[in-house]
Amino acid sequence: MPPTPVIEVDHLNLKYGDFHAVKDLSFEVRPGELYALLGTNGAGKTSTLETVEGHRTPTSGTVRVFGHSPRDRAAVRPRMGIMLQESGFSPDLTVRESVGLIGRLTRRTDDVDRVIDVVELTGKAGTLVGQLSGGEKRRLDFATAVYGTPELIFLDEPTTGLDIQSRDDLWNAVDRLRENGSTVVLTTHYLEEAQQRADRIGLMHQGVFRREGTVSELTRTLPAVIKFTLAAPAPALPLQATAGADGSVRVETFNLQKDLYVLLGWAQDHGLELGDLSAGPTRLDDVFRAIES
Repeated sequence: MPPTPVIEVDHLNLKYGDFHAVKDLSFEVRPGELYALLGTNGAGKTSTLETVEGHRTPTSGTVRVFGHSPRDRAAVRPRMGIMLQESGFSPDLTVRESVGLIGRLTRRTDDVDRVIDVVELTGKAGTLVGQLSGGEKRRLDFATAVYGTPELIFLDEPTTGLDIQSRDDLWNAVDRLRENGSTVVLTTHYLEEAQQRADRIGLMHQGVFRREGTVSELTRTLPAVIKFTLAAPAPALPLQATAGADGSVRVETFNLQKDLYVLLGWAQDHGLELGDLSAGPTRLDDVFRAIES
């Protein structure tokens, strides 16, 4: 028997007056995976996550977290950590006080100083939140989300405002949490992060899923692209292509290796140089753009 999903969303609908924000949405998140919920602006992903987190009541449909309604806070909240885009910590509390407060509110147990050290804020433990930089506040947000090593962690734009080293440190910490069995739900505008790290991705647009699957499954829905330029008139191309007046050529293919081999052999046989040659598989941002069109 497959393991019971950590999150089960079944025919979820959310309406705000006459506006239908989420339309008959169904998906699940499996134990231990990193699931990225991505979408265009206004796609409905924030409303969906707020419902899964227990902050919003569905118009219709069901949502289960660990087999419970997310509104059952006693059963769900101690097992869940949430990193919001903006946490709203009191500027008059210190870093140590803020982390400790979240621990008491969520009823998880941990060592405050250990968590502060994980996010490299030990030197700022006694500093007021209002005196932190933007990047330091994001690290504090992460610290409060992972306090007590929750089984389910929501990361909403976790690396916004972080420098490269801080981003790497955060993802290293996420990797360790996953090694210990935590399930992660990610939303981000940094699509390369989702492409590199997500086990599965749901792409939302106008309240519905337009695509869902692994990165490989999503990118296979669009062709790879070969691009080059020809400086002089040439014999007929061996592949179907789109040629520009400036000599640029674009080939779209679902058989990248085979067609690239054919193209290079053709160029060799006719003594032609393919200028500015580039070839590569479809990226997640290409799929993302396709759902908007």
